[in-house]
This record gives sequence, C-alpha cells and structure tokens, in this order.
Amino acid sequence: MKKKNITDIANRVGVSPATVSNALNNRKGVSEETKLKIVRAAKELEYYKESGKRQKTIRFVIYKKHGLIVSDTPFFSSLIEGIANECRNQGYELLISHVYHSECEEIIHTVAAEYSQGLIILATEMCLADLAPFYDFDIPIVLLDSYFKEENFDCVLINNRDASYRATKYLVQMGHTQFGYLHSTLPINNFYYRKAGFKDALQEFKIQSNAEFELFLEPTMEGSYRDMKALLEKGDIELPTAFVADNDIIAFGAMRALKEREIRIPEDVSIVGFDDMPFCEITSPRLTTSKVFKQDIGSTAVKRLLQNIEGNKERVTQRIEVNTELIIRDSVLQLRS
Repeated sequence: MKKKNITDIANRVGVSPATVSNALNNRKGVSEETKLKIVRAAKELEYYKESGKRQKTIRFVIYKKHGLIVSDTPFFSSLIEGIANECRNQGYELLISHVYHSECEEIIHTVAAEYSQGLIILATEMCLADLAPFYDFDIPIVLLDSYFKEENFDCVLINNRDASYRATKYLVQMGHTQFGYLHSTLPINNFYYRKAGFKDALQEFKIQSNAEFELFLEPTMEGSYRDMKALLEKGDIELPTAFVADNDIIAFGAMRALKEREIRIPEDVSIVGFDDMPFCEITSPRLTTSKVFKQDIGSTAVKRLLQNIEGNKERVTQRIEVNTELIIRDSVLQLRS
C-alpha cells in the first residue's frame, strides 16, 4: 500500500498541502476548526504511523485559566527556553500548544489526535479539576510548575515551601519580628506552598502572625500597584517591618505604591520577593528575592519525560522539586547586628 502524504490529507479535507503542513506543524494561520479536520484526516489515513512523526516529537501545553500569572514574562520565557534547548539537545522536535480554559475541550481533543510521543503541561494556573481531560491520554505526561497530591502524575516544580521558609528565616536573622504577607488575589498551588513556608518559619521562631498585615494584591505589575495604593489611601495604616511577597511582580507593584506614599524601603519596611526576575537588579532599591532556576526546571521536565518515553512503562512516578537560591540585595534593613 502506498504511504499517505500531505497531499492525500489535503484532498480529503479540501485544502491546500501548504495548509496541511502548517496545521500539522502547529504554525499560525490555520483556524482551529480547519486544524481539527486536518488532524482527524491524518489519523484516519494513518499518516502519523506511516511517517513515524510520533517518534521524535514532544508537545508543550501552555494551559491558561485567566492568563494573569502565565503571561509573557521573563519567568515563562526562560522556562520555555530551557525546554526548547533540552529538546534540541536530545534530538526531539518541540511543538507548543496554547490551551485556554474556555476552549479547553476542543483544543485538547486536537492535541490528543496529533500523536506527540509525550506531553509537558504547564500547570501553573491549573486546579485539580482541570486535569480531567488529560486522564485518557495514552502517552507519558509530566506536569510542570505545580503538582496535585490527589493525582499520580510525574511533576517538576519549584521547592516553594523551603524557599519561602529560608527567605523568612533570613528576615528573622536580620532582626525582624513583625511580618506581613503580600498575597495574590488569584490562588495557585505555588503561592499556597510559599505561604506555608512563611508560616513554618514564623512558627519555628515563635513569632505571632498578624492577619492585618496579610494583604491581597492582583498578581500583575499594574494590578498590585493599584491594589496596594488603594489600601494605603484608606488612611494611616500600620505596617509591619517586613513583607514577604508571593512573587517579584507583586513586590514591584507594592514597592511603587509604598514609595508614592513616601514610605521608605527598606528604612520603613523591608520586602522580599520570589523568582529573581531581571527587574530585581534595576528597581530602587534592588530587590532581595529567591532565585528560581527556570531553565533548569524546563530541562529537568524534558529529561523526566524522555525517561518515561524511552524507559519501562511500568514506572514509578516522581515529584521533582528544584531548590532556589536566596539573592540578597538592598530591600531588607538589618534591625540588629
């Protein structure tokens, strides 16, 4: 039997071979409806099986529920770069799919039909229920940047709890005893475990937490500034001597609002972030933060996926947590020597 090619698929669907090529290689310019028809036709014609395309392809699924955390920031750019570099080093093609919560079912059906040999799913904005469409996939899956204790997926993520514990311990060692926490208004697993690490440190050093110092800010640069500004404009509110923030972006916005109110950092209040984004070096003052090794996390996810693709199918799942490094700069005041 003659092997099927993209011309056969084009004839089946009624589009040009160029459109088929663009759709199968996840290039822009093809509607989701047309792409779905092409993928279904390719499957019906056994194009993937005959061409062997499944053998060297990894798909990275970027799942966005609201896009306020998973956005075009240096953090996620570095994460993708780490994945792409490791795929290239291992001789695998990387395909990237953006899955939006509102269109989830149709797009995931397309992803399932496209026959990648394994999936890496960016799970930052996902909750447990969002995993349901992926349960029936018959290929290895690695979750990136989150994990769910109720499920048995392989996961690669930041060691959030220990990182936040170490940052808070550093503040204690600098003499701080009054602590506040800058929360995201949007809950995700990473932030939950960072708050837990903060609480661990306070408990260890027998420091009482104060709910009045726990502030909720939108996790965008402009949103955190706006929310912090509104809180400060309510009147002369009491501030702790130190804030720990869910991430750098929230810290940046809060710092801007504080400085507009002539609240000095770190003389009046110290702040510690999380991620070590490039802006940390150019803010005034430069931000002390937990450095996340983003490219290493992406690379580790690819390596773990390839172990599952190329190894024994009767495997033990793993949760791999990558440690951080506390980068000390200028945003923390030493209260005692």
